[in-house]
Amino acid sequence: MSFIPAEQAALVHGIFEMLALVVGAAYYRLLRRRSGGGSILHGAGFVVAAGCVFGAAIGNKLVFWVEMPHLLAQYWTTPTVLFGGQSMVGGLLGGLIGVEIAKKLNGIAQSTGDAFVFPVLLGLMIGRAGCFLAGLADGTYGNPSGLPWAIDFGDGIPRHPTQLYEILFAGLLWWGLATARQRLALPPGLLFKLMLIAYLAWRLLVDAIKPIPYAYPFGLSGIQWVCLVGLVIYLPVVWRQWVSVLMRHTEKRAQ
Repeated sequence: MSFIPAEQAALVHGIFEMLALVVGAAYYRLLRRRSGGGSILHGAGFVVAAGCVFGAAIGNKLVFWVEMPHLLAQYWTTPTVLFGGQSMVGGLLGGLIGVEIAKKLNGIAQSTGDAFVFPVLLGLMIGRAGCFLAGLADGTYGNPSGLPWAIDFGDGIPRHPTQLYEILFAGLLWWGLATARQRLALPPGLLFKLMLIAYLAWRLLVDAIKPIPYAYPFGLSGIQWVCLVGLVIYLPVVWRQWVSVLMRHTEKRAQ
């Protein structure tokens, strides 16, 4: 299989990254308009959007450098390199924290996360397509594999196409969350929580078949440790809410 030359990979990846952001943002605005949520250019909509953007940008970089501490020690005095790198896990967690801080400072009590769910998944699928096309230069491929669908990204070694795995996962998660929202009376905010928990669990698992740039305790990568900490903190809350929804649904059907 032929992939983009290394010198063009960064450009192609950047185009898909920008496309993911633009399409995701446009879809978010469309969903807000359909739900009567108002504009994101003023009021509560702007506060939430600004908190999300700044939080995601900071989390994006922080978790990337948690994943690559050996490079941070080497390039911490080089701003052009320091601000490089991306992390979907960091973007999600940073965006969540940024939104919650912005809401707290502006006295916004209502949940706002559900509107982000499907735009995030759409952007994720577009972005991972760019990662796949960038091949070896992107660094998101999996370990060598003998499976029939393993792909040679250009170095003669068949590997897990983990970018395609993630696109498939995002599509299945979209279907599962859309089905749950239609069938169950989910309280505001639970849809986003379910998406976040599912993605953290997914990355904890799928990163086990990726090269580990820097091994932390127990052989886990930095991103895996961030996912594990996030799950330990967030999962009990989500589990209680989910069980409560299922119990109400069961009682309603029994009546």
